[in-house]
Amino acid sequence: MGLLSEGINEVIATTRFNAAPMGITCRDDSMKMALFTGSHTAQNIGRERWVVANIVHDPVIYVTTAFSDLPHDAFLPVTVNGREMHRLAQADAWLAFDVVIEHRGTESMTVRLSSLHEETISSTVRPVNRGFNSIIDATIHATRYSISRDPELKKLIDYHAGIVRRCGGKRELAALELLMKYIE
Repeated sequence: MGLLSEGINEVIATTRFNAAPMGITCRDDSMKMALFTGSHTAQNIGRERWVVANIVHDPVIYVTTAFSDLPHDAFLPVTVNGREMHRLAQADAWLAFDVVIEHRGTESMTVRLSSLHEETISSTVRPVNRGFNSIIDATIHATRYSISRDPELKKLIDYHAGIVRRCGGKRELAALELLMKYIE
């Protein structure tokens, strides 16, 4: 599976001038993503049949792309198998995929990914940072909380915010501040 490992890999998925945090599930030599059908990412993937997974270690990018759009200069065009695709300029690594829609429902769709190309740009080794990991979890909960206002999700966000404050660095703290503004 190259750069991705068994389990769910959190990446920033890009389509044409669109970026969003996504989980790519890798199990039994198969790679899949689940998407909400109303999202720009799902619409673009359904139309274009490609996606790029960007491996990024900046927590602010995860929060930003969960709640807003990036400017066009945040993307770099790349040609893969004769098709122009977009990756993030800040990516530490990226993987291009062909997409096959396996299931499309009214609220979600599941897609199967076939690897076309991958590139490592930065080989910096990064240790596990609980603050970074908790920003990812808090962001996932916050996207759901912003729609439902479920108090149980808010409790989870607050729990992860505590870990970020204890374990995170400057970028994790900046990402947390941004996240809290988005969900106010």
